[in-house]
Amino acid sequence: MTNNTLHSLNAISKDQLATLSNELTDELKNILNYWLNHTVDEVNGGFWGKIDNGNQVTPDAAKGSVLNARILWSFSAAYNQNPDEAYLHAATRAYDYIKVCFVDDEFGGVYWSVNYKGDKLDTKKQVYANAFTIYALSEYYMASKLETVKEEAIGLYRLLVDKSYDQDKTGYFEAFTCDWQPLGDLRLSAKDANEKKTMNTHLHVLEAYTNLYRIWPDGELKQQIEVLINNFFDHFIDAEAGHLVLFFDEDWNRRSDTVSYGHDIEATWLLLEAAETIGNQEMIAKVKAICIAIAEATIQGLDTDGGLWYEYEPAGNHLIKEKHWWVQAEAIVGFYNAWQVNGNDKYLQLTLDNWAFVKDKILDKQNGEWFWGVRDDGSIMPGEDKAGLWKCPYHNSRACIEIINRIKILK
Repeated sequence: MTNNTLHSLNAISKDQLATLSNELTDELKNILNYWLNHTVDEVNGGFWGKIDNGNQVTPDAAKGSVLNARILWSFSAAYNQNPDEAYLHAATRAYDYIKVCFVDDEFGGVYWSVNYKGDKLDTKKQVYANAFTIYALSEYYMASKLETVKEEAIGLYRLLVDKSYDQDKTGYFEAFTCDWQPLGDLRLSAKDANEKKTMNTHLHVLEAYTNLYRIWPDGELKQQIEVLINNFFDHFIDAEAGHLVLFFDEDWNRRSDTVSYGHDIEATWLLLEAAETIGNQEMIAKVKAICIAIAEATIQGLDTDGGLWYEYEPAGNHLIKEKHWWVQAEAIVGFYNAWQVNGNDKYLQLTLDNWAFVKDKILDKQNGEWFWGVRDDGSIMPGEDKAGLWKCPYHNSRACIEIINRIKILK
């Protein structure tokens, strides 16, 4: 979390920030209460794998490691900010379920999914999911103070370096079989390109390692974080366009032109957070300049109502006119971060405008939590999850926690 605000606050800004902090504090409680009240699977253990917008549970839905790791992180982070025992209890429930059902005791790492009873389903080792488990375990250690949890996070980090790190050309390979052998289909989801190295996975490996460094400031881990940041400088960031390149082959040849506005703005603050956490001043300065360039490019994806569009395909000049919940959450933090970096009040206004859009269109005021997203006419995207393999309490709770904490240090 950056502490480098370069300007003094005027009275208007102070009032705006106080209101924003209060509203996000209330919204964080709403999000967490939703997951406490609607998602706990008292029948089979853990948390339900799928819930729709009407809060109807699909009881036999698969349960994903990403969902469970993000639940673990969200409640651990919430407890670390506000020590409510209900949050720690939920985090412990998620941790216990991951340990029993997702951890592979034979080959190491976590499975991609289990069935509704907790039995192995898709046993591939997706580096993305394992990174989120490191991220969550590190946060849970801060909440629980259990040394075994810290050791589990360190062990999983070492496993990823051993099994998935490209010793020759750097970077992390995307996915493996259960026993960490090469895998034909590397994709996180059906929409992704089947390539060896992806921006999305590297961004969240970086996020995971940054959180691990907070509890274990190891020299080799610091070097890994620096290599990852350099991967963004050297490959993922298209400096000319100000956007991120999403897919590469094993030799770092570019395999995508798609612009993902949410990932662009998310990367700005996660990269700065990583550089600041390890205290690399040269990288901090370089990331700050890049933050602003990417934030400026992201503005291209904003609609007049303050919402941020999903993706843009340059080849066909095609804008995907959907506004997904997680993209808005990242916009809130990313533009606030840009404001902290250079003091230009327009970025603070973009945060406030986006939050206003979220309140108007994304919050489900009847059934709780955030809708998956809305279409260009403002209607709710049909058939999407309220909770599921990808719909988790992570992006929105993290946005609330980040902004609350960042405003707090200004007081």
